[in-house]
Amino acid sequence: MGTGFLNVRPYEGRDEQEVLQLLERDRLPGQPVVTTAMLRDALAGRSEVDAGWWEELAPPETSVAADASGTVIGVMSHALRPKDGAGLVLWLHCAEDQAVADRLLRHALKCLGPREMHAFDFASALTLGLEALPVGHRPATVRALENLGFVGEDLWRYMRRDLPATDLPRANTHTLGDSTDPAGKRLEVREKDELLAEAVVGEPRAGIGVLWWISVEPPAQGRGLGRALLGSALDVLADLGAEQVILFVDDDAPADDPRSRSAANRMYERAGFTEVDRLHSFLRPTPVA
Repeated sequence: MGTGFLNVRPYEGRDEQEVLQLLERDRLPGQPVVTTAMLRDALAGRSEVDAGWWEELAPPETSVAADASGTVIGVMSHALRPKDGAGLVLWLHCAEDQAVADRLLRHALKCLGPREMHAFDFASALTLGLEALPVGHRPATVRALENLGFVGEDLWRYMRRDLPATDLPRANTHTLGDSTDPAGKRLEVREKDELLAEAVVGEPRAGIGVLWWISVEPPAQGRGLGRALLGSALDVLADLGAEQVILFVDDDAPADDPRSRSAANRMYERAGFTEVDRLHSFLRPTPVA
């Protein structure tokens, strides 16, 4: 489809429904249907997740690619970051037509000029926390990026499972309070007022909850507390109306690195989470003059 005539032009209000259809084609398991409100937030450069990073950007520009009949077959948003002069490809959808992805990326490079370029660095309002590109589901977009000199970095493991989680143990005692950053609920396990473990979950959206993080302090590790707190956290999400839960593991450190998340990965897998995709961000260095 993308090898013929392509007209790249600024996004207009009349494109909304066709763009929503493109977004639906790329929706991953564990992600909500993109609504008009979500799209409008993304167009305006707003997002609840990674909000501070979005505030650093100049107003984003969104373009669509239309075929000879005028049908929108691709959409992309890009922006400049004034503090360091970098350009960013924020999000791109093209029904995995590599020629369309290539055309849109070349348009962004032309608009932003010769400078360091980043792609898929943080989460937009179009998703529930996806901070990078799901490379398994988006192979044509990956090829288009690589052909233009972008290099990917494997940063996150994206996982999900259904709720309720009746198969997991529960923490014997924990407190439940509000979390403001990120918004949601915080569970804490303390012993003589000393924090042993904590977990933060997000308010469910369209029946989907997020486990933002879970941590166990070193002195309390090896006692099964993490798995028990995980069961309690998933209970909280189910009570809030979640029918499934997603999480993201910063899984880029080698197994022998102190920052390794191997133990966390094993815990989530034993708890019934399955990998949906790997999330990569991309960098294209400033071209040499």
